[in-house]
Amino acid sequence: MKTAAPAVVGILGFGALAQELVASLRSQAISWVALVRDPQKYAVGGNIRLVTSLDDLLSARPAAVVELAGHQAVADHVPALLGAGIPVILASVGALADDALMAKLADARARSGAGFVIPSGAVGGLDYVKAVSTLPDVKIGYTSRKPPAAWRDELAARNLDASVSEVVLFDGAPDEAARRYPKNLNAAFTIAQAAWPARLNVRVVADPLAEGNTHEIVIDSAAGRASMRFVNAPSPTNPKSSMVTALSIAASLRDYLADPS
Repeated sequence: MKTAAPAVVGILGFGALAQELVASLRSQAISWVALVRDPQKYAVGGNIRLVTSLDDLLSARPAAVVELAGHQAVADHVPALLGAGIPVILASVGALADDALMAKLADARARSGAGFVIPSGAVGGLDYVKAVSTLPDVKIGYTSRKPPAAWRDELAARNLDASVSEVVLFDGAPDEAARRYPKNLNAAFTIAQAAWPARLNVRVVADPLAEGNTHEIVIDSAAGRASMRFVNAPSPTNPKSSMVTALSIAASLRDYLADPS
């Protein structure tokens, strides 16, 4: 019986999140091709190849590419990948707050038919959010609640003290939240995408009583009231991220490889 060839999957970046992704899918038949700036920084195994140019990544003909390199990488590479007909699993969802970039992505998708997948990431319940998003009375709120240590620089810059009671650092629209905190508020924009056309209100809170990186979603509508709270364990390799984020991306990739349509 002939063994199926491993699926070729590209990655933008090969930091902690990418390495967690590869580790979580070690039982899958996948040949990885990672686009990085400096391949000398990484020690990789036999099923991982590092490249330094988008052309090299494209020449590997990946079935999909997972973006794990931040907002600038989305702007620099994702339009070309979609234009080449390669679907992208997008981790840096906050990059979509840039209207000009969104227009480029839409144009590339229209020309090639390729799409991008937005994993649920650090939160869940997005199917419920989508289900009620068109109700005229729906109100959806999201709160990112973290210990003050996670916002040390922000608190110091604004001369704020969150050691005794919580401090609200932001209260407003998800696109502005994504612009202000590009490394911290991807979850907000993920929820906003699911909530469209309803508006999402975003709060960012430094809370001395927070148990960890906490995500709270509250929804009121004619369909009822929903309250979801996720207290995520930190990533073992990157405490600023949640362990479940890599697992969510891995699940999205498994689903895509099983049914690429």
